[in-house]
Amino acid sequence: MTITIERPRATGAAPVFWLGTHKPIWLERTDVPLFIADQNLRDRRTLPKARGPWALDSGGFMQLRNTGRWQFTAREYVQRIARYQAEIGNLAWASPMDRMCEDVILAATGQNVATHQWKTLENYIELITIWEMEVGGRCPIIPVLQGWAGFEYLRHMDMYRAAGIDLDSFPVVGVGSVCRRQNTLSIGRIFLELHPLRMHGFGVKRQGLRGYGHLLASADSMAWSLDATHNPPMEGHTHQHCGNCLDYALRWRSEMLSNLGWETLAA
Repeated sequence: MTITIERPRATGAAPVFWLGTHKPIWLERTDVPLFIADQNLRDRRTLPKARGPWALDSGGFMQLRNTGRWQFTAREYVQRIARYQAEIGNLAWASPMDRMCEDVILAATGQNVATHQWKTLENYIELITIWEMEVGGRCPIIPVLQGWAGFEYLRHMDMYRAAGIDLDSFPVVGVGSVCRRQNTLSIGRIFLELHPLRMHGFGVKRQGLRGYGHLLASADSMAWSLDATHNPPMEGHTHQHCGNCLDYALRWRSEMLSNLGWETLAA
């Protein structure tokens, strides 16, 4: 069953869909908007040149779940983002080193939601300060709201406001700790409460996009890869499955966006 959260978009524009991939070389092979994690780029001596727009995921969920802390400093992350922006090009925005609020992450860090919210805000301020002092120019790092219950996201927004950061002025604000939830209605209510912020939903599922995608400025997903590993390869493909296949990913993306009626940045 699809649950639709009724509220018109402020601009009437369809959201942008960022296709998640663990294959950086795709940046050179397609101009569709791509979403790539830092861990898939940071150890590369040479970087691909992007044909189209892309966004950077900081990879926090895996790091925090596995170790309970970030494995690099804010300065190291800023330096890498600056390198990506210079060498890859077309970087639309980058996630900060935020702290998710799922139970498994809270258990790994031994902290609570409020602490994760403060640390997320503090990290954002630290990152943009380092950028201004050491890099300069347009800073692509976006603020991210974290929480679990709806009132917690609103509290986090108040924390940003108290720090002098007006989230309404940003072209995109990330909303985290939503991609692994199964309760579509509760997530939709969270986005509704945060509307009309121009929000990016991290890893929002297809059912969620049907129900409340109209409230978002953008969303990303790598669900195509899991889908591909559970299905035969495309006709004419000789690999065991298409879980690493650009052709499959593009077909999956095209079919999904057609069903949603979404416009995209690239045809």
